[in-house]
Amino acid sequence: MQSRLDKHELDALLVTHLPNIKYLCGFTGSAAVLVVTQPKLLFFTDGRYTEQARNEVRGAKLAIVNKSPLLASGEALAANSKTWGVKALGIEGDHLTVTSRRQLKKVLPSRIKLRESPSLIEQLRIIKDADEIRLLRKSVAQGAKLFDVALKTIRPGVSETEVAAEMEYAARRAGVEAMSFETIVASGPRSALPHGRASRSAIPRRGFVVCDFGVILASYCSDMTRTVHVGAPGADARRMYEAVREAQQRAVEAVKPGAKLAEVDGTARKLLQKKGFGRFFTHSTGHGVGLEIHEAPRIAAGQTEALQSGMVITIEPGVYVPGKGGVRIEDMVLVTERGCEVLTPTPKELITI
Repeated sequence: MQSRLDKHELDALLVTHLPNIKYLCGFTGSAAVLVVTQPKLLFFTDGRYTEQARNEVRGAKLAIVNKSPLLASGEALAANSKTWGVKALGIEGDHLTVTSRRQLKKVLPSRIKLRESPSLIEQLRIIKDADEIRLLRKSVAQGAKLFDVALKTIRPGVSETEVAAEMEYAARRAGVEAMSFETIVASGPRSALPHGRASRSAIPRRGFVVCDFGVILASYCSDMTRTVHVGAPGADARRMYEAVREAQQRAVEAVKPGAKLAEVDGTARKLLQKKGFGRFFTHSTGHGVGLEIHEAPRIAAGQTEALQSGMVITIEPGVYVPGKGGVRIEDMVLVTERGCEVLTPTPKELITI
């Protein structure tokens, strides 16, 4: 990160987005600022995190302050701007509020100009190193076990929230830090909601149930979706499910170094269009996963970036027919030097409950 400052004509970068701070120096608390300059890294947090910072932070000088870490970092920059040679200070525009920016400007001398930097750290985070891939594998494996819990719990009359609660309880008992996001359990007509968070609705006697879930283990997220059917599925339901399964498989097969993100998205989209479901696929085909559940890259139409070895992405096409139901199938996929590896270990054949 330090080596990239010159390229973007920055003398320093003020890092306020907590996942980026974790990535650069290891801190996992909820209040911190990291100042990146050419010669050094300076880490600011408050007294609640004294011991945690001492145990976790690597490569940065610690400053435990009795005020806002943002203001303390601004005051340190103001006092040392000449010594450190800081005139152009990069900020994370996507993660710094208008109020925080105004407060920061009050403590900085006029010679320091604030500049919104591009997503420099996020671009580094796109390619996972060996340790990150190892942690992601563990998170994926742990999260996948929750599907067995869902299969034991899903029954007609059981509420969606009860299914989600059983899954999340099992996850906590297994030692995960948290769920990656609010668990999605959407049944019957509600399965046509792409982000149908678990509700008090009872699972019907017949229909699809979409389960989308993931866990955070050692700070790294997992994400998977499986769709099951309660009761005997009719011909239309089977046709919808098989269309999504084939689209998902085709998109996975398209994942390889050099493939354009839009091409992978288009592979799934064209198949669903051919099967008559194109207009019911209403979101992108996937996204990056790592310290955050949604991070770069985005597998979608119009994305010209190419896949690279070391990226970890989701492939998750879906079909959502209002008033009837929906199907989504999602795996996490590692881009390898020659192609890809599906990290999610769970089969994708239609399961009837």
